[in-house]
Amino acid sequence: ARFLDMEPDEFERATQVTYLGFVNGTRAALRRMVPRDAGHIVQVGSSLAFRGIPLQSAYCGAKHAMVGFTESVQAELDHDGVDVQMSMVHMPALNTPQFGWVRSRLPKHPQPVPPIFQPEVGARAVAYVVQHPRRRTAVTWRTSAIIIGNAVAPRLLDWFIAKTGVQGQQTDENLPVYGDNLDKPVQDDIGAHGSFDDRAKSVSPQTWANLRIGRVVGAAVSTIGAAGERTRELLGSR
Repeated sequence: ARFLDMEPDEFERATQVTYLGFVNGTRAALRRMVPRDAGHIVQVGSSLAFRGIPLQSAYCGAKHAMVGFTESVQAELDHDGVDVQMSMVHMPALNTPQFGWVRSRLPKHPQPVPPIFQPEVGARAVAYVVQHPRRRTAVTWRTSAIIIGNAVAPRLLDWFIAKTGVQGQQTDENLPVYGDNLDKPVQDDIGAHGSFDDRAKSVSPQTWANLRIGRVVGAAVSTIGAAGERTRELLGSR
């Protein structure tokens, strides 16, 4: 819904879940990780943590807040010399059931802004980051483009999203609605996929490369460095 069409208690509820869920989950984890001086927290963010769009003011605000919160806590851990790492994995539009049970005041059925990716694309990225900690990961080219575009030309994106963002989040398709989960959970378990399997992409070569490029470059630099050192040794022995 538009911001002015939302009731204050609806906005607060969405913020409590979407933002304070990060805060309280992080607090619970750190109370166990800090005493043992080890741990890794992975926060699942969004491209909307860097670029707000219409009709999702509560969600965008919460995701923006998550970034600032995570950076602040990481700085505190670094200052205290605590060996706990925090990673952020930012998602694109995913084909989850979100759009079949979100409370909506739109005239048409809500949808994620295309291009849409299957949730497994995001899950694989999170699984990789769990084992290979890194500060921030943008899942798919779309997320990277949004982050860069908003940093370079935010006013241009304001104009573009104002023109396309409202209609782009609605579809004329007759899709199922599973209920309203703002105040209480939906009863049925409908799985991880939403109603957009026919349009969702199941792979992201850019994400695969993004996750591994740092390790590849690091290995290449180490190899080149070792080869250079060995060459100097051989030349010096002559």
